[in-house]
This record gives sequence, structure tokens and C-alpha cells, in this order.
Amino acid sequence: MIRTLQTGQRCEVRIASVSSRSELLYSTGDILLEAPNWTLDGQSLILNGDGKLWKLDAHSAELTEIPLTGIPDLNNDHVLDPGGDDIFLSANDGQIYRAPLAGGRAERITKDDGAFHFLHGVSPDGKELAYVGIEAGDFSQPGRLMVMASDGGAGAPIDVGPGHCDGPEYSPDGAWLYLNTESFSTAKGHAQLARIRPDGSGFEQLLQSGSVDWFPHLSPDGRYASYLRFPRGTVGHPADLPVDVVLVSTENWAAPLRTWPLSGGQGTLNVNSWSPDSACFAFVAYPVTDPAKDQPRDA
Repeated sequence: MIRTLQTGQRCEVRIASVSSRSELLYSTGDILLEAPNWTLDGQSLILNGDGKLWKLDAHSAELTEIPLTGIPDLNNDHVLDPGGDDIFLSANDGQIYRAPLAGGRAERITKDDGAFHFLHGVSPDGKELAYVGIEAGDFSQPGRLMVMASDGGAGAPIDVGPGHCDGPEYSPDGAWLYLNTESFSTAKGHAQLARIRPDGSGFEQLLQSGSVDWFPHLSPDGRYASYLRFPRGTVGHPADLPVDVVLVSTENWAAPLRTWPLSGGQGTLNVNSWSPDSACFAFVAYPVTDPAKDQPRDA
């Protein structure tokens, strides 16, 4: 379940500003990094790669491993605790853990309830987690929106209809959970952006589109959002497709402010990657060199 780069492929960590084009922060052909989080001090990005957790300095572009014990290989679902000292992590055993962001021993939070748990959101007060539950790890079954106490206990479902959902995360004020869901379409895989209140009320579609839209992430000030746009007909959120990273104002989801086309998908924007000052966000591209032209496919 650990992803690796293809022959001729590179991993590019990029920073996109709300007022300018994206800039390349880090590029490597050695390790496939995924899903950047921004630390609360605005100095570093946290990513997973090769089953481990990594810290990327946002100024020097120095990459260092964060040593963790007591946890299996990581996947690309990880979110910082609002206090900034700890991080919540999903691992390839289908469980959620909490660990010191500086490194150390991880503590398992979820119980053996027959499901795989994929973390995406932590409430602003740090007391609750939002995740997607997959019964028995059977990925032919739709994911369910679940919440649980951040210190452990049983998960509680929130009904968002029969289709698959993913990427639930809390709004900065904690009043909403933002997610993508297939509930607004009869076409398999046609994920659309939505939100629902944590008590299960107010479920609404944010954007009606012909594309397959995943992972809405709000900026800390609530003014902007980023999301990942897959081609029509995409099922799930696979890797290595022509996708778009989209920036919108939360006042008008239907009018993109900027769009960045790239080769990516899985790993590009799985978790909230906004800087604490809401000025920029990070994402990952995975261009493959065309031997005939010796140029990356990404623009």
C-alpha cells in the first residue's frame, strides 16, 4: 500500500498563493511524498512518504524524517491537533493514532470495531475527529461519514445519503463539516462538494458540476477554499491523472479564482494544506517526463 514513483516520474511540492501562480518548493525523484499539512508556525510542511512522516522546511526546502514508533506504515490522511504539538494519523492497518509532532511514540485511538478508519478532520477545539469508515476494509462498499471523540471511544455516523463520501473536515468555526459525496448523483463516482452540520442538519451541495470534485479545504480565515477536480467519469481518487487544483472564494464556489492543471490525484491534496495566515496553500504534483520531448507533462 506504499506508493512509489514510476520510472521517469518526479514528486513536486508546490506552494500556491491566493494572489499569484504556484512556485516549486521541493522536487525529488527518490521518494513519493503526499498530502501536505502546514505547521501552525508557518515554517514547515508535514507530509507522508514511504510509510513514514516527514517535515519539509518551507524556506530552506530541507526534508527530514519525523521518527515515530508504535505505529504501522502511514497513509496520506493526517491532520495536526489544533494545539500544534501533536498530529493525528491514519495508518495502513486502518486505525487512527495520535503522536507528538516532534517525533516519539504514537498512541492508537480507534478500537477494533470491524471498520477501517480514514481521518480527515479535527474540530477547532480538538475534542472531536471526523473520519470515513469503510466496513471490514471492503473498498467496494461506500465510505460512511463518522465522528468520534479525539481521546477515543465509539464512532457515531452522520447520514449523508447512500453514496460514497470522503474528506470530511471542520470549518474554522466548527459549525460545518465539508466533504465530497456521491449522494447528489446516480452516476457511480460522480463526487460533488457538500457540507453538513456536525449534528446532521443542513446537508447541502456547494457546487453542481460536470467534473468529479474531491477534498474541499477551507482557509483558516474562511474566505477561500481549495479542492481537487478530476475528469468526468473518474471513480474514486486515483493517482496519475490530468487533474486541476482549484481555488475559489467560499462566497461563490462556482467561479474559480485560479486553477492549476497538473498530473496527480491521489496524494495531491488529500488533507488541509493552508498556511496559518490564509495567504497560500501547498499541493503535490507527480509529472512524468516524456522521453520524446524530454519535458514534464505538467505545465
